[in-house]
Amino acid sequence: MNEQRKDILAMLAEGKITAEEAEQLIAALERDQPPAASSLDTRPKGTAKHLRVVVDAVDENGEPERVNVRVPLQLLRAGVQLVALIPPRALDRVNAELNKSGVPVDLTRLKPEQLEALVEHLDEMTVEVDQSGATVRVFCE
Repeated sequence: MNEQRKDILAMLAEGKITAEEAEQLIAALERDQPPAASSLDTRPKGTAKHLRVVVDAVDENGEPERVNVRVPLQLLRAGVQLVALIPPRALDRVNAELNKSGVPVDLTRLKPEQLEALVEHLDEMTVEVDQSGATVRVFCE
């Protein structure tokens, strides 16, 4: 509860204002406050434990499709740390195969600090992409 609301309730309890006046003051406070977060962002605040990717789309037959992937961040962190154990020649071959498959990722440049920075920024925001017939949301929870 914010301080202004507490002050209004204290004045009401002390008999300085009537219940109707308290109700009017609280209503005025609520009008002045920024709108609450959207119902899409219902995750509790705190340390993120999962990376979540949600895709809502329509297939070529007009049928709705939904993809809902929840990846534990510990798995991502462990994966980044395991990359350090792969010999450089093997990493070069993996990167070449990834590029050939259309995934331009250089695993030799992936560092744990970068993952932590990404998680920290994703924890504070939701990335939403709207395309014709599809919505993609990426966030941490």
